[in-house]
Amino acid sequence: MKQLIQINDPSSAIDIEIQGSVVNLHGSVTEQASKERILQTIAALPGVTQVVDNIQLRAMEPLSLAPLQQDARQFWAKTLQYLPSLALGLAIFLLLFWLSRPIARLLIQPLTWVTQSELIRLVMQRSFSMLIILLGLYIFLRLAGLTQFAVAIISSTGVIGLILGFAFKDIAENFISSLLLSVQRPFKLGDVIAVEGQLGIVKKVTARATTLVDYDGNHIQIPNATIYKNVIKNLTANPRIRGNFMIGIGYDTNIRKAQDIAMEIMMAHHGVLADPEPQVLITNLGSSTINLQVYFWVNAETHSVPKVASILMRLLVRAYEANKISMPDDARERIFPQGIQLVSSRHQQDQTQLSGQPITEQANLPNEQKIPDLSDEVHDDASVDISSDTDDIRRQAAQSRDPENGANII
Repeated sequence: MKQLIQINDPSSAIDIEIQGSVVNLHGSVTEQASKERILQTIAALPGVTQVVDNIQLRAMEPLSLAPLQQDARQFWAKTLQYLPSLALGLAIFLLLFWLSRPIARLLIQPLTWVTQSELIRLVMQRSFSMLIILLGLYIFLRLAGLTQFAVAIISSTGVIGLILGFAFKDIAENFISSLLLSVQRPFKLGDVIAVEGQLGIVKKVTARATTLVDYDGNHIQIPNATIYKNVIKNLTANPRIRGNFMIGIGYDTNIRKAQDIAMEIMMAHHGVLADPEPQVLITNLGSSTINLQVYFWVNAETHSVPKVASILMRLLVRAYEANKISMPDDARERIFPQGIQLVSSRHQQDQTQLSGQPITEQANLPNEQKIPDLSDEVHDDASVDISSDTDDIRRQAAQSRDPENGANII
């Protein structure tokens, strides 16, 4: 029966007493409409013949600020109670915040015996500083009576780190790769390396990328994750680099003589190292030439491999020409669909005498290759520049604008 009665005033109290078909109502309400609705609802129930109305109307109590004042007094009392703890916690937090960096630097001192990486020391120092600051915050919240909140903050730190790790996966991967590169140090600043088809001098290595300067003067930034996961060719770790080129000689040539001439030229050149010794090997037999592969070693720090190879090829060609060693071109087949007209030498001489034009040997052989006169050519090998271009690129890299901010980590 009580569920059938809807009272807007929650402070109203109604007691219902049933005696047979007579219902006695006792209590009080603050609204007349509520009282009438109660009487109508009870009278409409089946089996009720009489409703005794003992419900009194009472005035609604004005809004009291006493509970709020009581809560404020309790809050102030607790604040005064916890004020010394709050002051102590705040002082500890500020002290640890101020001392976080010096303490972190002191804690990472043993790392100098293990690694010389500036990046490792910087990361460890910042990690220790962050832990010290979190410790100060935890102590402050505990002394303030917010133990559960302090535990929640410490727990959420790991969750936030996990979320950020997934959100910035590529950045984290490059950062971790930079840590590994700084520890393993597969190269150093100024080295010539080849990575992912890019060849250049290492100008700078930051926490995100490595900057190379190629031999065209271009700055190339490669993410550290790409460098760490791929093959790194360090051309400076061993300054000795082997160069090679191929030259073809005719089948009617003395092969041993051709090899000896090439060896003599390389052994006499100051840019070619005697140890390891140069080699001249037969690589394959072509359609019209025997192909010789010439191998030589050069100190890349002082000499350029392409420049030395250029001089050796020039000297070798001149030496073969002087020693009558043929270097024929590839065999070709020429087809004349209409045929060619054959003219005898006697007929051509008669025609020439009639025309009054002189007869020359070169006119009889129009397609024959003319050998130039090399008697006046001076081979001054010592005056040719064969210096390495690496130092020039290093100077250009040092003078160029830095394309990325950040300190070097190696």
